Parts: sequence; C-alpha cells; structure tokens
Amino acid sequence: MILARRGSPTAAAMTSAYSSPSNGFTPVLVCAGPDQPSYETVYPPTIMLAKTAPASDWMETLVFGAAQVGTARAVLDSAADGLVEPDQETVIFVSLWIDPAADSEPKVLDAAREAVGHAIREAVRGRDPAAARHLVETRDEVTHPFYGGH
Repeated sequence: MILARRGSPTAAAMTSAYSSPSNGFTPVLVCAGPDQPSYETVYPPTIMLAKTAPASDWMETLVFGAAQVGTARAVLDSAADGLVEPDQETVIFVSLWIDPAADSEPKVLDAAREAVGHAIREAVRGRDPAAARHLVETRDEVTHPFYGGH
C-alpha cells in the first residue's frame, strides 16, 4: 500500500500504472455501490491491483467484489478515523494477493479490510522503531512463504 499526494512523482507513477493495464492485471479505481449505475468512487481515490492474474471466474469475483469492498471499507474506516482525508489530494495504491484456495467472500472481504487498514495506519503513523530495527538486525533470517530455499 502506498500513499501519495496528488501532483507528486509517486502519484504520477500510480496514475501511469492505472492507465496501463496488461492482460490479467486490470487496475481498479475502487468504487462502492449496489450496481454499476450507482457506483461512487471511494475518497481518497484508491487504485487496487491484484499481484497475480485471477485464474478463474471465482477469483475474479473475489478480486473485483470481496477484495474491492474490503479495500473500500478500510479506506473509509481510515477517513472516519482521521488518518486520511476523504478528498482527492491523497491517492492510495493497494496491491493485493488472494489465496487461490479462498472459498469465502466474507473472509476475503474481512482479510482485505484488515490488511489495507493496517497498511494505511502504518503508512500514516509509521512503523514501531523497535520492530523496524529488529527486522534490520535479523535480516539474514528474513524469509517469505514463496521462498523455498532451493
């Protein structure tokens, strides 16, 4: 998740990404509403992009439905909490990943809301310095679920 001010180089790069979709990777301007004619753009404007192309219609539903709603709610929670202003001066970029085994729209929505909310709070308030220092100090042990070590 990246926060940027409108007119900044970061916002320009995010806008470029939004205007340059590629096969399977369609950036979404996060909107809310019960049907397409009533969609409203979430403020601050939020661009959402899946890290992997949806492999099925179900995964597309999770990305464009549950994850988008969870992201919208997290952004709106953050505005309600005073972390970001609900205006066009800030732009939010969210990159998300959904487990291919996901089978529940409410769980994906809740996970997206929690993850995006956490990321916005960290971006605005900063990371705990002790936690950041610990990561630096244990850098040789840093790993990731997608790293097999082969």
